[in-house]
Amino acid sequence: MANSYTDVPEIKFHMEHPLMKRIVELKERNYADYGQYDYAPKNYEDAQENYDSLLEITGDINANIIGPNSEDVDAEGPHCENGRVRYASKTYENLDATIKAGLCGMTMPRRYGGLNLPNVVYTAANEIIAEGDAGFENIWSLQDCIETLYEFGDEDQRKRYIPRVCAGETMSMDLTEPDAGSDLQSVMLKATFDEKENCWRLNGVKRFITNGDADIHLVLARSVEGTRDGRGLSMFIYDKRNGGVNVRRIENKLGIHGSPTCELVYKNAKAELCGSEKLGLIKYVMGLMNGARLGIASQSVGAEQAAYEEAINYARDRKQFGKEIIHFPAVYDMIARIKAKLDAGRSLLYMTARYVDIYKCLDDISKERKLTPEERDEFKKYSKLADAFTPLAKGMNSEFANESAYDSIQVHGGSGFMLEYKCQRVYRDARIMSIYEGTTQLQTVAAIRYITSGFYAGVIKDFEAEPVTAEYAAYAERIKAMNEKLAACTEKAKEPGNQDFLDLCARKLYEMTAYVIMSHLLLQDTQRAPELFGKSLTVFINYAESEVAKHCNYINALDVDQLASYVQE
Repeated sequence: MANSYTDVPEIKFHMEHPLMKRIVELKERNYADYGQYDYAPKNYEDAQENYDSLLEITGDINANIIGPNSEDVDAEGPHCENGRVRYASKTYENLDATIKAGLCGMTMPRRYGGLNLPNVVYTAANEIIAEGDAGFENIWSLQDCIETLYEFGDEDQRKRYIPRVCAGETMSMDLTEPDAGSDLQSVMLKATFDEKENCWRLNGVKRFITNGDADIHLVLARSVEGTRDGRGLSMFIYDKRNGGVNVRRIENKLGIHGSPTCELVYKNAKAELCGSEKLGLIKYVMGLMNGARLGIASQSVGAEQAAYEEAINYARDRKQFGKEIIHFPAVYDMIARIKAKLDAGRSLLYMTARYVDIYKCLDDISKERKLTPEERDEFKKYSKLADAFTPLAKGMNSEFANESAYDSIQVHGGSGFMLEYKCQRVYRDARIMSIYEGTTQLQTVAAIRYITSGFYAGVIKDFEAEPVTAEYAAYAERIKAMNEKLAACTEKAKEPGNQDFLDLCARKLYEMTAYVIMSHLLLQDTQRAPELFGKSLTVFINYAESEVAKHCNYINALDVDQLASYVQE
């Protein structure tokens, strides 16, 4: 029987990274839950066995329920009925299967009914489900909004809301509005305190809200009258049980049809403050968005996996000119690049998830006791790494998902344009991944300060210091040469002291940085498992070299005097 986890050994490989021992040690508090909960591990090996079993269950559900249901879900989509969302019929089957399997509240502590899993494992589950149906993954994965409530809510809120999510209730994050997309400082949904009822009331409209009829919402609203920037915004919890919010319409989208994208009307809706007033955008949403961006990165890798499987399976079966098309260089070149990008992007995804795990675990521990000096240093190191790597993982993997879906259709030829083939749905679904939760342009904005400050350069220097066997020494030298081009182009972009010129170069520098880092990560992975990644390393280094050279040539041809030619009136 097909299994989307056991059939992809590369995922299991990333569950066994050397950093996992530290992650599990921190997450399990030296296995303090053992004996209190029958599903708590007693040691590292036991924990890894639990993770393996859970991901195998996820892979089974995806391969045999979610994936097979995806075509019908895509065709039917959700409906708006009397101000409520009605999912596609088979979405309910998907939800029922994941809930019965206990795939909810995955990262939450066991005392609230969660599974206390590291983010790395949750990321793997995300990827697996996204391979089957990216639209359903949107609904399922929004459970990670509970991370924000867990981190910033009070204990009473944790006790009331987290068990509900662990039991299968759904969540949404209500951020954007008709006049506030990427510019969340412009949010104007009004929050006023009701003295009589001792609660907050929300009034206004939210737009482009994924799974907008969820059971529990995290809502960004303006609580300070007269303000028009981020300092007047707070985070609120809205419980659907209290009423006051209706779905005005469901957007008619290009892809991810199973996921309802809603326009919501708040009419005196009862809500409660999450955390402190006025920190909604400044602190809480940024944490929420970083988690969401990692989720989109894992969704993108799932889409890349789907594109690869569709391309290679079709090429093995389709015959032209007397032989299977997989034997034609023009075809296997495309498939090899899809696989190489998938492996490199997956390496970046899981390394980012590990960084997130370590810093989040230490942050959680700091609320229980004072961190040791060594732990404080570790927290500082990994929080910065997580913040720096997240925009790379989200931006590059979402772009790779689009490119790989395009190439998968090309492998199919005319058949790829036909709706009965999955590759066209992957193509449609992938298009949003480089847009929502911050476009690739915004990921560049988030990353550029780490480029100009030299932070990534320091990370790359550490990678260069890693031991490399003689077999792979030539690859390491080629990556070093790419990095030298990156360093020269960074100085070229900074030298004039002109912000517009730097911004014009930023996307090129961002991609060059990502290619160098992914090349290093894939090299590390290949030395541990050449049977899995050896071919991809060769293909990806060839590809990365060409991309870095292209961007380098572009930046070298630019100068400040040319800016006027780029400005469009």
